[in-house]
Amino acid sequence: MKLFKSLLVAPASLGLLAPMAVSANEVTINDFNAAEEIAVTNSRVDGLEARLNNFEAGSFSETTVASFSVDAVLGAIDGASSETTSLDYQFNIGLSTSFTGEDSLDIAIDSGNTTQSVMGTAMGFDSGNTLSVDGVTYSFPVGGATMVVGDATDISTTFTGACVYSAFTDLTPDDCGTGNSLGVGGKAVTASIGYAFDSGFSLAGGVSSPETEILGDEADIYGLNAAYSGDGYGVALAYVTDDGGSSTETTTWGFQGYYTFDLASLSAGYETQETGGTDSTGYFVGLSFPEVGPGSVNVAAATTGLFTSAQTEYMVYEASYSYPVNDGMTVTPGIFIKEAATGDETGIAVKTSFSF
Repeated sequence: MKLFKSLLVAPASLGLLAPMAVSANEVTINDFNAAEEIAVTNSRVDGLEARLNNFEAGSFSETTVASFSVDAVLGAIDGASSETTSLDYQFNIGLSTSFTGEDSLDIAIDSGNTTQSVMGTAMGFDSGNTLSVDGVTYSFPVGGATMVVGDATDISTTFTGACVYSAFTDLTPDDCGTGNSLGVGGKAVTASIGYAFDSGFSLAGGVSSPETEILGDEADIYGLNAAYSGDGYGVALAYVTDDGGSSTETTTWGFQGYYTFDLASLSAGYETQETGGTDSTGYFVGLSFPEVGPGSVNVAAATTGLFTSAQTEYMVYEASYSYPVNDGMTVTPGIFIKEAATGDETGIAVKTSFSF
C-alpha cells in the first residue's frame, strides 16, 4: 500500500507545482505551502486506503479456507466390459469457515468426467462435468463433545475408526471392509455427535432421515460407535440399524483393528449384517509399509462385499506404491484383481493426485 500511496502523492504534487511554473508572475512561492498540500493528499490517500481495507475485509471472512484437489487415473482393465485404456479425473473443492473459532461450516463441491469409464468407476471417481454440491455440514462443540449436522452427511462423520490402510481402488470395501457400519452413510438430513476421552476411548452416535420426513415412518438410520486407541494399536466397533421404512429392517455390526510393527502396519476389518433373518458377512486384511524408498507400499485382500453362507464368495486383491513428487503431487501406480461370476478382472493403473 506504500507504493500505491507514493504513486498518488507524486502526480498530485506535480499537478500543484505545474501551474506555478506557468504563472510565476501571478503567484509567489509564499502563496503555496507544499508540505500542507502533501499532508492533505496523504490524508485523502489514508482515507481511501481505509475504505479499501474495509471492502477487502467485508468481502470474505478471514476464517474462510478453500482447498482443492484433482485426481487423474490412466489405466485399463482386462476382462472388464471395456478393455480400452482410459483417462479419468475428478475435481473436488472444500470450503470451510468458522464463526466462533470453535465451530466449522463445511461445503464439499465435486466434479468429474461426463461419464466415467470402467476404470474411473473402479477407482470410485465422481462423475459429471459440472460442479455439484456433495454435502453441507456444520460442526460445533456441545460441552466436551463435537456435534455435526448437515445435508448429505454421513452418520459416521464423528465415528472413530481403527484402520490405517490407504486403499488404491474403490473395489476394496470402504473403511477396511466396514463401509456399512464404521463408514455408514446417511439418508439425507443427519445429526451425529462424538466424544473423545483423555484415556484413548471415544464414543459416538448418530441418526439420519430422508429430507421429506425426519424421524418419521420412512427409513431412518441409527448408529453407535465405540473405539480405543493405544500406543501403536487401536480397535473400533460400530452398530447400525436401518429401519427400512416399508422394507425389511437391516442390522449391521462392524469391527476394525490395527497394529503397528517396526516396518509395517496391519489393518483388519470384519462386518456382519442381518436382514429378514438372513445373515451375511465380509472381511478385509491389509498391510501398509510406510517407508519403502521414497514412498509407501499398500497390499490388501478382501471380499468384494457381504455374502451369505449359501452364496459364492468373491475376493478382490490390490497392491500399490505411492510416492510424493512434492508437497502437492503424489503418484501411485498399482494393480488389482477382482473375482466375479463372469470371470476375473485384472487392472493396471497409475493415479496422480494433486492438492492445492
